[in-house]
Amino acid sequence: MIKWTRVFTFATLVVLAFGSVAAGQGGMVQLIAAAKQEGQLTVIALPHDWCAYGDVIAGFKQKYGLRVNELNPDAGSGDEIEAIKANKGNKGPQAPDVIDVGLSFGPSAKAEGLLMPYKVATWASIPASAKDNTGYWYGDYYGVLAFQVNADIVKTLPRDWADLLKPDYKNAVALAGDPRASNQAIQGVFAAGLSAAKGNVSAAATEGLKFFADLNKRGNFVPVIGKAASLAQGATPIIIRWDYNALADRDTLKGNPKVEVIVPATGVVAGVYVQAISAYAPHPNAAKLWMEYLYSDEGQLLWLKGYCHPIRFADLVKRGKVPAALLAKLPPAAAYDKALFPTLAQQDAAKQIITTQWDTVVGANVK
Repeated sequence: MIKWTRVFTFATLVVLAFGSVAAGQGGMVQLIAAAKQEGQLTVIALPHDWCAYGDVIAGFKQKYGLRVNELNPDAGSGDEIEAIKANKGNKGPQAPDVIDVGLSFGPSAKAEGLLMPYKVATWASIPASAKDNTGYWYGDYYGVLAFQVNADIVKTLPRDWADLLKPDYKNAVALAGDPRASNQAIQGVFAAGLSAAKGNVSAAATEGLKFFADLNKRGNFVPVIGKAASLAQGATPIIIRWDYNALADRDTLKGNPKVEVIVPATGVVAGVYVQAISAYAPHPNAAKLWMEYLYSDEGQLLWLKGYCHPIRFADLVKRGKVPAALLAKLPPAAAYDKALFPTLAQQDAAKQIITTQWDTVVGANVK
């Protein structure tokens, strides 16, 4: 007890002198002590059934003994940013310490001065394309566009985008959203085009529209927003959607029908969420400790348990840290090796082309 008190006192002095502790620079013991002094972490927009966040929060509380104040689990990324803005001068329970938002919100929040830079101890194993090089935001997990297949109906499974054009899949293929509005659907069109364009990113949006025009002309495209219910009923036996949603549906449907989730051989496109600490965080050390937990092997594997591929997935696989039983529930790890993480500029350019030209090029009213 005396030993812990000495550490705690040292950490307190560090906090008084510098405001917060940086574990990424070797001060984990001090950071834990400083976070315990703050006593609480405030999070926002973390539903327990999304990416296994229920287990993540429970694991953090058990490991460090901090309270976790959970604000508005159903909030969207925009709501999280507004919560920071609305509580700049508030150190009370409505001020979030940390956020988990879509990729585009990281750079924009940084530009508005809403974020605090911090680099976790495992910073080097986060891909450079998925983080701000000064530490203001960093990718946390991602999904890739995959084929969710009702295997009770579809006997020959499609392995790549070009397969979807075959007569076997007449009246079978749907998107998980309207490509004139849904990011998931837009990225689906982009991914198909990336395959058709043999990896040429600048041509992917145009080629994706051509691909879906062909798919529609052949009678294979179903202009219905694909969901678990339509998959089970056979109305949309193949749905193009994020793999983590498809894998979660597989569990929910419990074999009725049998669901196969296939990452295509080419045109593998990833969608990333990012973490960041509020520049006005009432509990900055607890926030940093939370980041250390999320980006540790332990935290990353909890996200994977919820089928969200942690940003350090390649590093975990390379070091043999992913349990065999967990890998067995996922598509082959090698399927993700070719994943493209489009930049914001690439996403914006593709969105402009796809949303404005879908009606004239493809002519299918998805609803």
